Amino acid sequence: MDWFYAIVYGIVEGITEFLPISSTGHLILTGNLLGVPWTKEVKDTFEVVIQGGAILAVLAYYWKDFLQIRRIGTDRSQQTLWLGVLVACIPAVILGLLFGDAIKANLFRPSVVAWALIVGGVIIWLLESRRVTPNVDAIEKIGVPRSLMIGAVQCLALLWPGFSRSASSILGGMVLGLDRPTATKFSFYLGVPTLGGAALLDFIKSRDILAEIGVGNVLLGAGVSFVVAYLSIGWLLRFVSTNTFKPFAIYRVVVGVIILILIATGVLSNGNLA
Repeated sequence: MDWFYAIVYGIVEGITEFLPISSTGHLILTGNLLGVPWTKEVKDTFEVVIQGGAILAVLAYYWKDFLQIRRIGTDRSQQTLWLGVLVACIPAVILGLLFGDAIKANLFRPSVVAWALIVGGVIIWLLESRRVTPNVDAIEKIGVPRSLMIGAVQCLALLWPGFSRSASSILGGMVLGLDRPTATKFSFYLGVPTLGGAALLDFIKSRDILAEIGVGNVLLGAGVSFVVAYLSIGWLLRFVSTNTFKPFAIYRVVVGVIILILIATGVLSNGNLA
C-alpha cells in the first residue's frame, strides 16, 4: 500500500501547495484520516521531500522567466527581483531555526489546523471585501522593502500550522498593493528557495529514513506532486485573473468546521500529528 499512500500524498501536495488552503494542514490530516502506517519520521520527511515536486513544477511553468536570471549582472530589474525573493525568505528561515521543533511538538494538532483554516478564511473574506486599488502589476516592481514585509507575513504559516504559506504571502502582497496575479506569481517564486531548500535538506539528511518505504515510492509521490502542481499553477493563475479569493475563504471555513465536528464526535483524534 505504500505506492497508494505516495500517490495520495502527491495529489494532495500538488493541489494544495500553491492554493491558499494550507498544504501542511491537508497533508497531516490526510495521513491521520487514512491511517498511514508509516512512522512519524517517515511521514514528516516524505511530506517535505515531495514538496520538491511542486517546486520543480514552478520552475517548469516559468522556465522562460527563470532563464532571465542570466541577465542579473546587467539587468537592474532582475537584481531587484531576486534580491527581494532572497530577502523575503530570511524571516521564515530565522523563525524555523529558532522555533520549528517547538511548533511541531506543540501545534501540529487537528484543532489548531482547523482554527487556522477558519481564521484564515475569515481574513481572506474581509480583505477581499475591501476596495483597494493595487499599484503593483509586475513582480519586478515589488522592491526589496515590500518583499521583506511579504516574507514577514509569510511567517504566519510557520507559526500557525494550517494557515497556509500561499495564503499568507498572497494576502500580504495584496495588502501591500500587489494585484492578485502579481501577488500569486510572487508567492510561487518565493516558494522556490523556501520550500525547495527545505525539501533538498530533508532529502539529504533523511535518505535512510525514506529507504523504509523505497526510493521508487518517494519518486512516485514527487512525480505526482509535480504533475498536479503544474496543472494547479495554471488553473490558479487563470482563476485569479477574473475572480477573487472568496471561494477559498468559504472552503477553508467549511473544512475547518468539519474538522472540529470530527474531533468533537471522536472520529478524528486531536493528538499531535507531527
